[in-house]
Amino acid sequence: MRRAVCPGSYDPATNGHLDIIHRASKLFDEVVVAVGINKSKKGLFTVEERLDMLRETTADLPNVRVDSWHGLLVDYCRENDIAAVTKGLRSVSDFDYELQMAQMNRELSGVETLLMANNPAYGFVSSSLVKEVAAFGGDIEHLVPPVVFTRLKARLAERG
Repeated sequence: MRRAVCPGSYDPATNGHLDIIHRASKLFDEVVVAVGINKSKKGLFTVEERLDMLRETTADLPNVRVDSWHGLLVDYCRENDIAAVTKGLRSVSDFDYELQMAQMNRELSGVETLLMANNPAYGFVSSSLVKEVAAFGGDIEHLVPPVVFTRLKARLAERG
């Protein structure tokens, strides 16, 4: 079975993330969408909330499962018999960073990385930018899945 992981913080997931997940699901027998746990970072959403939103937004993809991990991604891959990492590229700066990560991951464990060019419609979309624009009342509904939009609006309203 060919398995790949789509790792990220997904705080929150965007339509750009989902585009990569959907495309990866056509290339691999199983795709694991893995939320990284970084206790030193304070996210807008808890890891459990992110996992729930991702499960809802990928429910139509039978070969996709959602999980979380902490520590080195290559250790998670080894423990789960995952041979490849899939990542989306929006820009040259993404490429520079992801290439270094891909080379390090391959050196550490032999895990390969598939760097996928993003859909140009989402080339400017990032979780950070979505949160910032939403916090100032900007329209981000077309940039995130419906469940994320609803929960993001509610979370920002809670915080005033």
